[in-house]
Amino acid sequence: MPDSPRDPAPAEKSLMRSLGEFVGHITRAVKTDVTPDLRERLEVRRDVREAVADTPSGPIVLRRTTIDEIERPAP
Repeated sequence: MPDSPRDPAPAEKSLMRSLGEFVGHITRAVKTDVTPDLRERLEVRRDVREAVADTPSGPIVLRRTTIDEIERPAP
């Protein structure tokens, strides 16, 4: 079964393809920025709404949470 560019998961990967994927993962990890986010976040309001709905498979809980925040850049 030949591997085509559209085939996302070939039945059996070649050694070179596996090595290329490995090197790609390592390269992405090295380039990823891991500095901490220094923005200050202040939660102003949190609104939680809940409702119980009856369905054929039994009752379920519907929940919506809205969070209002203020973000300030690091000093």
